[in-house]
Amino acid sequence: MQQNEVQQSGWLMPAEWAKHAATWMVWPHNQPLWESGWGVKLPQVQEDFARVANAIARFEPVKMVVDPSALARARELCGPNIELLELAVNDSWCRDSGPSFVCHPQLGLAGVSWRFNAWGGKSAHELDESLARRVLNGLGLECFGTPLSNEGGAIHVDGDGTLITTESVLLNPNRNPGMNKAEMEEIFSRLLGVKKTIWLPGDPDHVTGDMTDGHVDGVCAFARPGALLVDATHDQASVYAEVVRENRRALELASDARGRQFELLELYEASDAVDTEAEVFCASYTNFYIANGAVIMPAYGIAADQEAAEVLRLAFPGREIVPVQINHLAHGGGGVHCITQQQPAWPLKG
Repeated sequence: MQQNEVQQSGWLMPAEWAKHAATWMVWPHNQPLWESGWGVKLPQVQEDFARVANAIARFEPVKMVVDPSALARARELCGPNIELLELAVNDSWCRDSGPSFVCHPQLGLAGVSWRFNAWGGKSAHELDESLARRVLNGLGLECFGTPLSNEGGAIHVDGDGTLITTESVLLNPNRNPGMNKAEMEEIFSRLLGVKKTIWLPGDPDHVTGDMTDGHVDGVCAFARPGALLVDATHDQASVYAEVVRENRRALELASDARGRQFELLELYEASDAVDTEAEVFCASYTNFYIANGAVIMPAYGIAADQEAAEVLRLAFPGREIVPVQINHLAHGGGGVHCITQQQPAWPLKG
């Protein structure tokens, strides 16, 4: 279904903490991309992905899309309660290429297929650009298309009318040349039930080297409506510290769809884990994933892991905090949130 056919109201993207029917992931298989592009061994990356998937599978079903060429390895590392689905793919970032699921009080579950162009044409995507539609077709769910070039990691919603995104991603000419904020906000309103969009600067000068151009899931994450966990750094002299300050300043000045000022909880980055030889390394603890009854957090085998876990315990009382080591995955520039996509349970609960 194209965007002009979507009903004007009623569709809502639930918050990540709403109960899930499943988590979707995509198995990494592209050896040249990981080993030549990111300088890390594919088997080790696959072990990181499997650790994340097996951790989530303790709490909810996991559906793993697997390129046919990699099925044997996925079977070897993924537990028996992880469903493997053969689909040809280019890459393994399900948050970005997979569907964003939405709900309607009468019409049930559907999904949005953003116009995925691999973060502004940075990688091959002739298969991944259709992944969301193929997943939704396989589930027998309606698929809403849109001309907006976007990725799931570029948006966070609170399920209560508020969406946060970054200018450095969505206003980037490599994605949406000629489209303005008002046009994008109208799409978010109609497809996701958003009443207010908050724009952060993101990473306008590209100081992180992140191929996403500054996804919001490396900047902040909702703990609940009105409360955000925000990425922070102890190294106040670094170029990244200015990025952190500018994004935090925008959050301090913002209010959500209900007029609330945000409570900001700091999550200091895993700076001791960063491989200085790596082209890029995702050291953000805000790149966690909320599963049913748990928070699956990135870990790196350093003391800061425990400090981050304590912050998350305070932010998510009643949920088990599950650290999963992802040092090899981090070399690809992403974390736990980047490789996961939630499918809400229907009827919507929690």
